[in-house]
Amino acid sequence: MTVPDLRTVAVGVAADLQSAGFTAWFAGGCVRDEMLGLQPKDFDIATDATPEQVLAVFPRARAIGVSFGVMLVNRHGVSIEVATFREEGHYSDHRRPDSVHFTDAKHDAMRRDFTINGLFQDPVTGECHDFVGGRADLEAGILRAIGDPAARFEEDHLRMLRAMRFVACLGVQLDTQTEAAIALHSSELSGVSRERIGEELRRLLQCGGRMVGIQLFERLGLGAAVFGSAAGSSSFPRLDRVGWEPAALLAAWALDREGGVVDIDQCVTLWRQQLLLSNEQRDGMRAYLSTHETLFEWDAMGVAARKRLAASQWCEAALRMVEAIDGPRAAAVRGDIESLAATGLNPPRILSGDALLADGMPSGPTFGDVLEQVYDAQLEGRVETVDEALQLARKLSAR
Repeated sequence: MTVPDLRTVAVGVAADLQSAGFTAWFAGGCVRDEMLGLQPKDFDIATDATPEQVLAVFPRARAIGVSFGVMLVNRHGVSIEVATFREEGHYSDHRRPDSVHFTDAKHDAMRRDFTINGLFQDPVTGECHDFVGGRADLEAGILRAIGDPAARFEEDHLRMLRAMRFVACLGVQLDTQTEAAIALHSSELSGVSRERIGEELRRLLQCGGRMVGIQLFERLGLGAAVFGSAAGSSSFPRLDRVGWEPAALLAAWALDREGGVVDIDQCVTLWRQQLLLSNEQRDGMRAYLSTHETLFEWDAMGVAARKRLAASQWCEAALRMVEAIDGPRAAAVRGDIESLAATGLNPPRILSGDALLADGMPSGPTFGDVLEQVYDAQLEGRVETVDEALQLARKLSAR
């Protein structure tokens, strides 16, 4: 049995609601993305059916936000969000409305953030319903707040950050009034939860236009609100070259913000706190920053240290950061790595811990150090056989 795709399932849900006498349209991001020729990640349906009426059509639907009129319909293992048209009251916490009233499609569109996210489409007929001028803005490549921009951002301060992500991901430009409102209210972003800020910024960094988004983020004062100080530079060369690994992106951005010199411990602590980084992201960011710093000491490093660094998972991205601001240095390091690779950057260890135990060395505080020193000798070509490795281990242990 062929499982229908996400869109087909969503069309079926909307069609069933329409057959029951209700309006049921695709809403928001999925309409926007399809008009841009992009593949939506999900399909949300807006309807004039109340949650109780949705439940009558889909008895197994699940309420996930009944006070907001949001139901989840599951078909073929796919979940489709169905929400009743609504208008919203005051946002006292600048995140969620204090009250919600069910309404019609036009008023539902007016409570949304940006015009390009306020579009509806009948999935059965294909007809577009536009109450906010979103279609014209989409065609013009404009990101415009619905109604008064200051009011939209006062309702939910995170919308300012979402605007940066839309600019970066969709290739649109802020209209002048929306941009001016963000610049005026940027300091208010500091009151948003670190979790929400971190999630939005990590999503922004994965956008193809991340450079434009980050430069706008810094220029409008959002960076100062998040990190406590303005960026020391308007140029972000490392961020442009580093690739796509999340922790590497964070490290590159941090270096660019501070002009290339950071106190690693202080930097990682600040970014972990402000963006609520996971342990993995924190440790990765630290490793990339440390590797980047060590690459500037390359000329003073021995063969073993160079090989260890070159073989690490952090080296390539860190080297791209160096490359972005010092091409000759990066080229020289790459040439050295190519030469070192001829004798193996990360060869299997000649001497194992089991072999060292079998030779009579007791485990203890120096056991691991001896193994590492023997491996350094192997990387440098000073030992090539098990016997040579054991002889060196015995000498090191005797010390």
